[in-house]
Amino acid sequence: MGYAFVAPALAFMIFFVAYPIIYNLIMSLQLVDVTTLTKPDKEFIGLTNYINIFTQSTPMNYLWNSFAKTMIYTVECIVFQFTIGFFFAIVYTQKAKKLKGISGLLLLSYILPASVCSILFKFMFWTNGGIINELLKACGLINAPVEWLTTPNNAMWSVVIANIWNGIPFNMILIVSGLVTISNDVYESATIDGANAWQQFTKITVPLLKPAIKMVLVLGFIYTFKCFELIYAMTSGGPTSGTELMTIYAYRRAFMEFNFSEGAAISNILLVILMIVGFLYTKMIKKDEVA
Repeated sequence: MGYAFVAPALAFMIFFVAYPIIYNLIMSLQLVDVTTLTKPDKEFIGLTNYINIFTQSTPMNYLWNSFAKTMIYTVECIVFQFTIGFFFAIVYTQKAKKLKGISGLLLLSYILPASVCSILFKFMFWTNGGIINELLKACGLINAPVEWLTTPNNAMWSVVIANIWNGIPFNMILIVSGLVTISNDVYESATIDGANAWQQFTKITVPLLKPAIKMVLVLGFIYTFKCFELIYAMTSGGPTSGTELMTIYAYRRAFMEFNFSEGAAISNILLVILMIVGFLYTKMIKKDEVA
């Protein structure tokens, strides 16, 4: 009976997780392009795809460029998502009745699919007629429209802002789940002992939230690092590879340039990075449990 209950989940993991990973790994060790994709026997070339990816340098090494862009994008998004999400979580858990009525609006961006969010922000950041430029003009901050999506630096900030808006509720929900576990008796005792609000925050709230904070940061890193649909719908990795993250680079090599084996290799590199992050997170949890 126990095996019968486990079987559906096990089948799902085998067919939709284990099999694609193994198939992708095998493909990365073969020569697979449009001429060999349908052949039953594909040429085994070992680590050649990985060597080509790491050593390619004309006009630039796209792997290292995409990795750097991915790290910049991930760090910027996490910093703002976590900070704003933490603030909203604190506000949400306070006894402010006026804010309870609009609390559902804070989850609106989390409900929307990333593709819808990206299309929304793409029109908002439109050079001529976009609401962002119109608001900046109305406030007197700019005289000419800003080309948000047609210059590399501005395009990166555009997708970062879109992802921040989409990810704030995720951070907020997880931090709220940690805040509600902290007993009010702890704060009452600290108040009696003369601790002010800042001291209670730094000496009680933050230390007791450390497990939740670690979980938020690690999960946020994983979800942001492998972001694809939001970037693809807004900029497709452009302009001039200005927003080409590793996921976009893998997609371009596999489905636009039809080098499926190199696309698989890039995906495997991405998988290894995320597995290392997950392993470090597991080690941190075990260390905290032992302590």
